[in-house]
Amino acid sequence: MKTVEKVLLKKLSSHRNILTNLTVPRLVEKILSRNEGILTATGAVRATTGTYTGRSPKDKFIVKDEVCEDVVNWGSVNQAIDEDSFNKLYKKVVTYLSEKEELYQFKGFAGADANYRLPIKVINEYAWHNLFARQLFITPEESELETHESEFTVISAPTYKADPAVDGTNSETFILVSFKQRVILIGGTEYAGEIKKSIFSVMNYLLPRQNILSMHCSANVGLEGDVSLFFGLSGTGKTTLSADPYRRLIGDDEHGWGPNGVFNIEGGCYAKCINLSKEKEPQIYDAIRFGSVLENVILDDDTRLPNYDDTSLTENTRAAYPLENIDNIVTPSVAGHPNTIIFLTADASGTLPPISKLTKEQAMYHFLSGYTSKLAGTERGVTEPQATFSACFGSPFLPLAPSTYAEMLGEKIDLYDSNVFLVNTGWTGGSYGVGERMKLSYTRAMVHSALEGELNTVETTIDEVFGLEIPIHVPGVPDEVLVPKNTWEDKNAYESTAKSLASKFHENFNKFTQASDSIKQAGPLYKG
Repeated sequence: MKTVEKVLLKKLSSHRNILTNLTVPRLVEKILSRNEGILTATGAVRATTGTYTGRSPKDKFIVKDEVCEDVVNWGSVNQAIDEDSFNKLYKKVVTYLSEKEELYQFKGFAGADANYRLPIKVINEYAWHNLFARQLFITPEESELETHESEFTVISAPTYKADPAVDGTNSETFILVSFKQRVILIGGTEYAGEIKKSIFSVMNYLLPRQNILSMHCSANVGLEGDVSLFFGLSGTGKTTLSADPYRRLIGDDEHGWGPNGVFNIEGGCYAKCINLSKEKEPQIYDAIRFGSVLENVILDDDTRLPNYDDTSLTENTRAAYPLENIDNIVTPSVAGHPNTIIFLTADASGTLPPISKLTKEQAMYHFLSGYTSKLAGTERGVTEPQATFSACFGSPFLPLAPSTYAEMLGEKIDLYDSNVFLVNTGWTGGSYGVGERMKLSYTRAMVHSALEGELNTVETTIDEVFGLEIPIHVPGVPDEVLVPKNTWEDKNAYESTAKSLASKFHENFNKFTQASDSIKQAGPLYKG
C-alpha cells in the first residue's frame, strides 16, 4: 500500500477518541446516550435508516486499477470508478471523520475456517453501525485481538454526502471498493446492510482465487452430520428455512466451500422481520434480544414492543443478531461437504413447481439463471415483486464472471454427489395479486423430505412447460399443490403465464454463450 494510504488509515485509527471493540453493553449505552436508537421491550436496539431502507446497487463501484482490471467482470453490476476519484473521496471522508468527537472501531474476521479467514477492520461514525458489525462478523478472542492485523478496512460515514459532479459518483451515496488499497468507503446511506454486503463482495473476489467457492446461501447440518445448503436472494426464505430446530445452523447467508467442507463467512444473522411471529419462526423471534439490532421496525409508543407486521417505513425490516442467539448452532461454524443443495425462488408468476429435483445440468442452468421475484423493500425503489435473474443467486455481490462460480459448483456437485432441488416459496393458485404465498408449513414439509432423502426415489411427473421433475406426493403437502397448473382456476391463464416465464428464462440465458449445449438444453421445454 502506498505511503499516503497508510497515512490516511493511520489518521483514523489514531483518532483522539476512537473506541475499539467495545463490549455490547457499552455500545448499547453509547447508542442510547447519542440518541441513535431506542431500547425495545425485547432488549434489542431499534434504529431507523432514513431515506435508504435497502441496498443501493446503482451507487456501488469498484476501483479500476492494475490489480483487478483484468479480473473483475465489469458492467452494470460491477461499475468502475477511477483511482483518482477514489483517492480524492477517500481523503475527504477521512478528513470529515477525523473531526468527529468519537469514532468506533471493530476488529474481527470474515470466515470461520482459520485457513481462509480474512482479518478485517470496520470504522464507524455511528455506534449502532459498530454494534451491527460486531454482531454480523466474527469477534476475535482476546489473544487473537492482540495479534490482529487487518487485511481489509471498511470506513462508514453515513452523514457524509458525495457531490456526483465532483466525486464521480451517481448520487450522494457511495459504496466504493478498492482491492489495491484494500479499503471500502461507504457514505450517504445509513442502511447497515451495505457494511455486511461489501465484505461479502470482497470474499467473493478473494476466495475463488484460493479455489474456494464463495456462496450466497445459508447452511445447516443434521444429527447424522448431513449438510444442506440453501441458495436464494433476499426474501426467498434462506434464513427461515435454515433455522430448523432439528438441525444445527452453520450460518445464515454467506459461506465458503473448500476442500474441508463448508464454513460460514459471518458470525451472525441478518434476518428479515416482515410478519415475524413466534409461532412461525420461533428461533428467529427468540434470537432478537439484548445486543440485537432492529432496523426500521415500528414500535409501540408505550410498551416499546416491536410490531413486525407494520410496514409503514419499509417491508425490508431487519434484525441483526449473533449466531449464539440461536440455540442449536455449530461451533465453530464449519461442517462437511453438502449432501443436499436447495435453490430457493419466490416466483411471483405462480407457475414454477413448489419443489422439483434437478439433474446436474438443470442445476447448472438454474444456478446461472438465479431466477426469483425481487421482493418489495430489498432494494431502493422496489415496491412490488419484480421478475429478476440474478446469476448464482447473488449477482450484485459477484466481482468475477458468474461462470467462475458456476463451474466450481458443478465440479463440487460431481465430486461429492450432492442432490439438488429447486424450491418455490412464492405464489400458488395464480400470480401475485391473484394467488397466495405458499404456506410455510408446506415448504418446510417439502424441504424436510428432500433433506431426509425421501424424494430421491418417489414417483415423479415432468412439468410440460419447464421440464422439471415434480414429485407427485410429499408427506404433509396436499398432492394438488405440487403441480402448479392444478391450483389455477383459469388453465388458459396458467398456460400463457408459464410460457411467458419460460421465454424469459431462454432470453436471459442467451448471455451465457460459453455454457455447454447440455446445460443450455436443460432449461424450460417450451422454446417460444
